Amino acid sequence: MGTPRTPPIDLPMSSAAADTASAASFAALLVKLDYLNPSEIEQVRAAYKLADQAHLGQMRKSGEPYITHPIAVTAQCAEWKLDATALMAALLHDTMEDCGIDKSDLAHQFGTQVAELVDGLTKLDKLKFSSRQENQAESFRKMLLAMANDVRVILIKLADRLHNMRTLSDMKPEARTRIATETLEIYAPIANRLGLNHSYRELEDLAFKYLQPWRHAVLEKAMQNARKRRRRLVDEVQKEVEAAFAAAGLSARIKSREKTLFSIYRKMQGKRQSFAQINDLYGFRILVSSNLDCYLALGILHQLYRPVPQRLKDFIAIPKDNGYQSLHTTLIGPASIHIEFQIRTEAMHQVAESGVAAHWLYKTQTEQQASVASQREKPANWLKNLLDIQKETLDSQEFFDHVRVNLFPEDVFVFTPKNHIMSLPRGATVIDFAYAIHSDVGDQAVACRINHEQVPLRTELQSGDVVEVITAPDSRPNPAWLAFVRTARARSRIRSHLKNISNEESHRLGERLLTQAYRGEGMLRLPPVDDEYRPMWDKLLRWAGAKYLQDLYADIGQGKRIAGLVAKQLANLATQEGEKRDAVLQSQEHFNQEASDFGHIIALDGSEKESVKFAPCCHPIPGDAITGYLGRGEGLVVHTTECAVAKRLRSKDAERFIEVEWSDQMARPFAVAVTVSIHNRMGAIAAVTAAIANARADIGYIGTSDDMYQDALDLRLILQVTDRQHLAQVLRAIRRVSATIRAQRVRS
Repeated sequence: MGTPRTPPIDLPMSSAAADTASAASFAALLVKLDYLNPSEIEQVRAAYKLADQAHLGQMRKSGEPYITHPIAVTAQCAEWKLDATALMAALLHDTMEDCGIDKSDLAHQFGTQVAELVDGLTKLDKLKFSSRQENQAESFRKMLLAMANDVRVILIKLADRLHNMRTLSDMKPEARTRIATETLEIYAPIANRLGLNHSYRELEDLAFKYLQPWRHAVLEKAMQNARKRRRRLVDEVQKEVEAAFAAAGLSARIKSREKTLFSIYRKMQGKRQSFAQINDLYGFRILVSSNLDCYLALGILHQLYRPVPQRLKDFIAIPKDNGYQSLHTTLIGPASIHIEFQIRTEAMHQVAESGVAAHWLYKTQTEQQASVASQREKPANWLKNLLDIQKETLDSQEFFDHVRVNLFPEDVFVFTPKNHIMSLPRGATVIDFAYAIHSDVGDQAVACRINHEQVPLRTELQSGDVVEVITAPDSRPNPAWLAFVRTARARSRIRSHLKNISNEESHRLGERLLTQAYRGEGMLRLPPVDDEYRPMWDKLLRWAGAKYLQDLYADIGQGKRIAGLVAKQLANLATQEGEKRDAVLQSQEHFNQEASDFGHIIALDGSEKESVKFAPCCHPIPGDAITGYLGRGEGLVVHTTECAVAKRLRSKDAERFIEVEWSDQMARPFAVAVTVSIHNRMGAIAAVTAAIANARADIGYIGTSDDMYQDALDLRLILQVTDRQHLAQVLRAIRRVSATIRAQRVRS
């Protein structure tokens, strides 16, 4: 007899190891396959065995056996109740790419359909999505055509992406950012377009978590606190609704729901609200047995709570393009909290959560299930139509141009001249596009061509536009752009640039004003900022409460400090250091106001930009007698000396007025207000505007009196003229028009 074999010792397995072993076993998947018949389960088991063997020894970044990934993907597909063929393809989706198994081998063992699905998934994995690559349109074309040939391809791909996003924390930071961006821009919108609402929301939230981790954490904590505070309120509403339905004899399933973190963040961004201002964090979903019951439930709710006007949406009568059907209403509940209710049937709910995947849910349809069958087919029909489009054009960009509007309904997609695709929010303008390309392109934009035609910079973009921005090195952002830009990037960049420019110009103006006031104290020039005079400047900055000399200059230029007071203090410090005042200079500065040799009068030519503003109350133009007012924080505001507003300000703050004059050469035209009364007859307005154009003046604004049916009509115009003489020529030209009754300048 041989030596007796020692029986194996069963060592206890750790909890983590047991969980990993369970996740890697077919048993983890088997519990979800109860909707398949025994022969189909055996087919799936055979696919699992091959996948397990093919991935033997391979590990994921987390350290788990690689087979746990195909099992998780297949489990998600099983939740969507996909057929056995799709489940086998899900288990085998990485075998061709990573394990060297041929398509012919798969076809031999599992059939042509499984092999084609795995092959389609393998091609999708090779696609690289990047909005900066010229082949993006071609990549979309391949992916969407693969979807059109068999929608199960993209369903498995979405399940694959879901599991990858759930385990993304094991990847390197740069990989996390790339995958999360791709998910948010590509896969989440596709899930939404196919009606996979639950997956769509999860993909968005997971992408948000990795792209904006700090904001995600802050919102998550805020939601936890809000959940604790409003738990009693939610319970109270649910009880009241259940009681109302019971009293009406309506059977319904009522479930509370809350907004996802990403949808909250998107609403905060879109409406510029804080978290505390979002008042519809919570809602309820009501499931009933028939379409008629949906409307009955709506009536019960509207009797229970007051509805919010304009917040009732009937997606049952008019379903969404992805097949979604439901009634939405927002009601004012206890404590004046807005609560959204979604009312739908069980079959509608299945389509709402699973979208196109609901096609596989029922082997036979009841009457109620048949009523939503056509809505289930909508996403699939959209995909099938892609094949017809492909037959009409082989151009990838034209193909993508047709598809993207429906795929991403909230965005517009435009092309650069080099055929790069840019995604922008609907309503975005040329300036938004320019800043999306590069900050310098936005800063220096002067003109634009859309589809080879010249258009204004404020033009809204449409999907498919080819946009070319024309730049000039000396150009700078225009404050008027802030009135029409849509993107936060463009708005923040414009504001930042204008602020910097304003500070620089205020600094230069402040230095000029301080130099002028210092001469009025009998000092020829400001002391240099060097080691010798550094202590004196430091004393002045401490006295003024300023950190840097540039800040002090800017405060003077913006009118926050009076130049005369600062000059007097600086002169006192200088005399303490032994400097002597020049009595003759001081006398000249104080009494010889007509002379300009000493530079005590600020000369204006219109090139001063943000540091000098020409008052809109009187619209001063060259040739007018003018005065300057240093408003508090407004910089230098120029008025005509006869302006009623300026006279009122002078009576209160005379010390804030300084002498200004026009330069000999003007850098630009100036705005002036004009009123014109005309006989109200055909062609009269056109004749007036033609006369203005012939007089070489531009019209910045034109408005009319409210009553267009009177015999006489008043026009209000803002014209751009070079000086008073030019304005006189323009007024004479207007008066020569036969329809003109009178034309005159608006003084104040």
